[in-house]
Amino acid sequence: MASPRGYCAGVERAVETVERALEVYGRPVYVRKQIVHNAHVVQELEERGAVFVEDERDVPEGATVVLSAHGVAPEVHRRAAARGLLAIDATCPLVTKVHAQARRYAAAGYRIVLIGHAGHEEVIGTMGEAPEAITLVQSAAEAEAVELPDGPVAYVTQTTLSVDETAEIVDVLKRRFPSIRAPQREDICYATSNRQWAVKRMLPEVDVLLVIGSVNSSNSNRLVDVARSSGVEAHLIDDESEIDESWLDDADTVGLTSGASVPERLVRRVCDWFRAHGVTEIKAHAHVYEDVVFRLPVELRRAETPAA
Repeated sequence: MASPRGYCAGVERAVETVERALEVYGRPVYVRKQIVHNAHVVQELEERGAVFVEDERDVPEGATVVLSAHGVAPEVHRRAAARGLLAIDATCPLVTKVHAQARRYAAAGYRIVLIGHAGHEEVIGTMGEAPEAITLVQSAAEAEAVELPDGPVAYVTQTTLSVDETAEIVDVLKRRFPSIRAPQREDICYATSNRQWAVKRMLPEVDVLLVIGSVNSSNSNRLVDVARSSGVEAHLIDDESEIDESWLDDADTVGLTSGASVPERLVRRVCDWFRAHGVTEIKAHAHVYEDVVFRLPVELRRAETPAA
């Protein structure tokens, strides 16, 4: 089992935000999009009274709505306010940092290259901060071909990308635009980087890698990519029910990890599946402790603070 794996601080904060909102405001609490990209987490929150919607305009006027960890464009906040919604912003602080960078670069007259995946909620939200100034680039080939107006150039990135693939894209951009401005600190979040690093360390010792995560989870898919790019067979599974025993026919050692939106109970269920199939040795590959913690959204903290 890779370490670190599973929940990151941003996901813990987002899930706890919905749970606490249900306690403070009662059922239902509406959630715009999936709070995090994990089918099990979403289902469990639905059972507790959360109602997931695709658009803030689907929320009844005056209701409570939680905005997902992936961030939203400014227009979402405006529409929510116009409907009288109590909007609780569960955007991961590391995504908020990227939004702030994009606004600053745009205000300073920069043309911004956003490295990310088209259609991902985080990318949609970031582009909404300065749509007239941002150009999306998804690959090194696109970085080679992108045409930008004259003037200063900067780049920002989605937080859940492949570290190696992003480095390739950045190298192309730096060659083509030697004065391009980089973020003060890299935008790929600590959890994404750490989980990819842990998988890389483990790959020489495993024959196949199982990554627990939902199909729409960017950081989980990148863990699969990391293994496959090194020639190790890898599969993405939502839970133990999706394991195909034929994957393991020629494997002596199986690696196991989980994406940043995956609760540890799903890892335990996969381990139980292996025990039920005769595996007796299950151990952590390394022990790495992450101590990052984010405070709950200010809207919840205010609601939970008794009036003087």
